[in-house]
Parts: sequence; C-alpha cells; structure tokens
Amino acid sequence: MTRTLQIGSRPVGDGHPVYIIAEIGINHNGSLDNAKRLIDAASDAGCDAVKFQKRTPELCVPEAQKSKMRETPWGYITYLEYRHKVEFWKEEYEDIAEHCRARGIDWFASCWDEEAVDFMESFDPPCYKVQSAAVTDTALLEKLRGTGKPLLLSTGMSTMDEIRSAVSLLDVERLLIMHATSTYPCPNTQLNLNMIRTLRDVFPCPVGYSGHEVGLPTTAAAVALGACAVERHITLDRSMWGSDQAASIEPGGFKRLVTYIRAVEDALGDGIKQVYPEESIARERLRRV
Repeated sequence: MTRTLQIGSRPVGDGHPVYIIAEIGINHNGSLDNAKRLIDAASDAGCDAVKFQKRTPELCVPEAQKSKMRETPWGYITYLEYRHKVEFWKEEYEDIAEHCRARGIDWFASCWDEEAVDFMESFDPPCYKVQSAAVTDTALLEKLRGTGKPLLLSTGMSTMDEIRSAVSLLDVERLLIMHATSTYPCPNTQLNLNMIRTLRDVFPCPVGYSGHEVGLPTTAAAVALGACAVERHITLDRSMWGSDQAASIEPGGFKRLVTYIRAVEDALGDGIKQVYPEESIARERLRRV
C-alpha cells in the first residue's frame, strides 16, 4: 500500500522525502521579531514548514481560568491577559506570510477553536495540524474537515478508540496521522516509537511523528520506523520563558536533526537485496567458491 497526500507543492508519504516541520508554536513569546528569527532558523536548517498555534482566547480559556493570576514576562497578570500577549493577529500573520514566502518555506497552524479556523482560512494555508488536545473535539474536527485542506492529526494523550473515532470524522484521503506523546519534555521510555508501525498497520493513511523529547537520535529513529513527516519544536534559546522551550531544539540542533533525517533516508534503501558494483571487487577477492 502506497500512502501519500499533497501538502502545498510537496507530495508527502511513502517514497517521498520526509516533510520536516519546525513547530514555532508560541515560542516567539508574542514577539514578531522572534517569530521571523525562528522562521529564518527553520529555513536555514532545511525544514519544509513552520507551524504556529492560533487561538481565540475568549473561546479557548475556560471561565474558571480567565481571572487566574500568573507570573509572566509582562508582570503578574490574568491568564486571559497572558493568552492575548502571546497571540498574533491579522497584521502579524500578514508579515509572517510574507516572510515565509520570501524564505521559500510553508507555514500553517494548529487552530484551537472554530473561529480560529475561519481566521486562518483567509491566509489559505497548505494544511492544518489537529493538536492532541483536539482529538475528541468533534465540532472542531468537523470544522477543519470542512476546509478541504490536508490535516495532520496528532495523537498524544489519546486512546486507540479516540484516534479511531477522530479518523472516522475526517477524510482519510487528506489525512496524515502523527504519533505523539504529550509529555513536555518526554522521557525516552514514554516515546513508544513502535506506535508508528502500529498506526501504519491500523490506518490506510501516511503516518508521521511529533516529538517532544530532549535530543535528536530518537527523532531520526522515527524516520527509520516509517515516519514520513516529522515535527519538533524550535526555539531561539531553551532557557527562554515559556512552557514549550525545554522540549524544543535550538537552531544549531535543528540543522543537525535535518542532516540526520536526510542521512537516514539515504540509508534506508528499497529493501531489495542486491550486490552493489562497489562490492564486486571484494566479492572477487574474498569468495573462495
């Protein structure tokens, strides 16, 4: 079975280069300059796309949390105020779209509410990410399916029954399932990379990997297990303020990760045993019979 879908100008899936996504998320801390620097870092590393998160704070923040006070870089403010501080709006995303065009890199977002989907649709992204927290959000899944865009479904904090239910609501012809574990940062003992094979066995669509671990080797291993798309968080500095920074990769590390992924792709081959021309000399010299 060949599993592929089209994301923008790129076919993604079996037989195609791994689609590498740098998750900026909210690691920009509300700074457009930081966002542009992160886009540059992802482009310089050789990534195919960057991903943001889009929320409508009044809809996404539970009532009981809106007035909760929180220590932030902007002072001691309510959680709702904080969510506004780290949110980008039309003018910022217009700048982001132009900057990504100039750098030749795709960009899209995970939308946390239906209004956010309407907002992002005005930018015509090549796809959408369904964050793990939304696997059971039927209304949001149906809204995203209605865009007709390819969807990347992350599966952290989800049971197999929940994943099956979400997939049943979506168009499998435009679906890529991303194995994930929603621990930040995630210890290696919880990565369960063999789930990539399990998901490939159960579902007829391409399967990728969204990692939140510290380090790079396990993400490269995900490619060897069949992940056709890889997503990792990117940061300017892991010591920056923010909940995702510690599970993120700095620019130099992202360059190494892309190099490792491309090396693994080259090494996988086609699975058909052959004698390479370069082996012939040793074959003639060493074989007795």
